[in-house]
Amino acid sequence: MPLNSTRGAGSAKGFGLTAGATWDGTIDYLVVAGGGGGGTTNAGNGGGGGAGGYRTSFPGGTKITLSLGSTPITVGAGGAIATTGLDSIFSTITSAGGGKGGFFQCPAAYNKDGGSGGGAGQDSNQGPGPAVAAGAGNVPPTSPPQGNNGGYAPAAGGAISASGGGGAGAGGTPLSGGGGGGPGGAGASNDISGTSVTYAGGGGGASHGATAPSGTPQGGAGGGGNGNGGSPRAAAVPGTVNTGGGGGGGGEGGTPGTGGSGIVILRAPKAASNRLSVSPGTNTKTTAPNGDVVATFTVDGTLTVS
Repeated sequence: MPLNSTRGAGSAKGFGLTAGATWDGTIDYLVVAGGGGGGTTNAGNGGGGGAGGYRTSFPGGTKITLSLGSTPITVGAGGAIATTGLDSIFSTITSAGGGKGGFFQCPAAYNKDGGSGGGAGQDSNQGPGPAVAAGAGNVPPTSPPQGNNGGYAPAAGGAISASGGGGAGAGGTPLSGGGGGGPGGAGASNDISGTSVTYAGGGGGASHGATAPSGTPQGGAGGGGNGNGGSPRAAAVPGTVNTGGGGGGGGEGGTPGTGGSGIVILRAPKAASNRLSVSPGTNTKTTAPNGDVVATFTVDGTLTVS
């Protein structure tokens, strides 16, 4: 079994790695789950989907130590419309799927918790309703947190549009007035692949009517999909594939966006290059600018240490 600990090079022989090898079996990881689907309703505005959980050791965190053999990798799918995203898993690290976007004036149970929480919905036909709680992020809890809360919908101020889903870097934006949907929370950037990429942005909440004061409700940086709204009214956008972005909320009969699938990226020193292989072929093994080996999983697969 892979172990969730860090050991020095002197312990390599005990893990079945070649005595005197320059790689001790430790490996960095980025594990991003599938984003939640945007909320939907025919009578009001759906909240943005929460981003998939975001967990990483790179840079400077506690690495995973691998032994000889194969480790299965699970890449979480994005949530369908108003559905929670699926978990991504590497060894002892599980990132939770993003929460689905909420429906209008519904209890908190409908604004699903997850890696990041889904945004709250509101009713566009009957005017401002009671405050609506959003989905909680970092569920189940991890340290450091894997995500943030979605935006709630306050009772005051004519808040009749929906709120954004939470992202890895920030919570979803709650509504402060009628008209514009709340933006999704920003994701987090990481250069474990050798290039800086932002992952796990929350979906934007749907806006009331054909016009949003700030334009189409924006998904959070890191693959979050835009909410349904703007002038002219634009369709909600899905979360971006392999970012864990949340889907945009749907409003007034508009179709919400589905969540974006997750991703798992692993990184080890150059000395590990000939020791690591990935399958199936859809997944890749590449070299970072400094010579480190990078294994990228965009679908379920296996990492093998020989």
